Amino acid sequence: MDLGLNGKTALVLGASRGLGRAIAAGLCAEGATVLAAARHPSDIEAWRADLPPDQQTQLTAFHADLADRASIVALAERVVRDGGVDILVNNSGGPPPGAISTFSDEDWIAHFTVMASRFFLLASHLVPGMRERKWGRVLTVGSSGIMQPIAGLGLSNGIRGAIAGWSKTLSNEVAADGVTVNMLIPGRIHTDRLDQLDGAAAQRDGLTRDDVARRSLRDIPAARYGRPEEFADAAVFLASERASYITGSQLRVDGGMIRSV
Repeated sequence: MDLGLNGKTALVLGASRGLGRAIAAGLCAEGATVLAAARHPSDIEAWRADLPPDQQTQLTAFHADLADRASIVALAERVVRDGGVDILVNNSGGPPPGAISTFSDEDWIAHFTVMASRFFLLASHLVPGMRERKWGRVLTVGSSGIMQPIAGLGLSNGIRGAIAGWSKTLSNEVAADGVTVNMLIPGRIHTDRLDQLDGAAAQRDGLTRDDVARRSLRDIPAARYGRPEEFADAAVFLASERASYITGSQLRVDGGMIRSV
């Protein structure tokens, strides 16, 4: 199936590793030009060398620190100056684990700024060009905590829930201009972040990390953790021409972990 991504340009945040890296690589494989952004562009350059030679030329690494507003504005202005993008993939690391009652006002503000408001800022710069061209995709990597709050991830559950409201609202505002806005909801995809969370749970409950993983697998009908490439495949489809009538949605990629209908 031709996904219609040849000639499209995508900006992928958090592309140095994990889900962001997998999505950036997946878009390259489908012929898109990818602007891969992260705090440490050298990490992107390192895995870029593993791509097939023709795909290496499609990917450029950029510096972007979501904690630094100036760096995000500079990236947005440069992208707009160079003609804009067709696809924006919002992706960030998660906040530290902990009970929701333990976080201060300063914690909420700091992590909301990095995990949410910078996405909103980038979209305010990049979505107008998509609307003018009558084609665009905004994808945001969320969390299953949006649908079923995850114990011990109070900050993530709250902040990503706010992003879900923003995403749905934006989707309604731009749909008539050919721009879709969707969220991808990962379950337990095997990344460094998942290892961190399993380690925190192991320490909290007096278990080994392997014990925590085995416990988690009991709640996943597929009986395994997902691979980043499987998650990226869903992202690439939603970014494609073939997904032109899907907007305002939240697509679960979780092996059936969330049991609600």
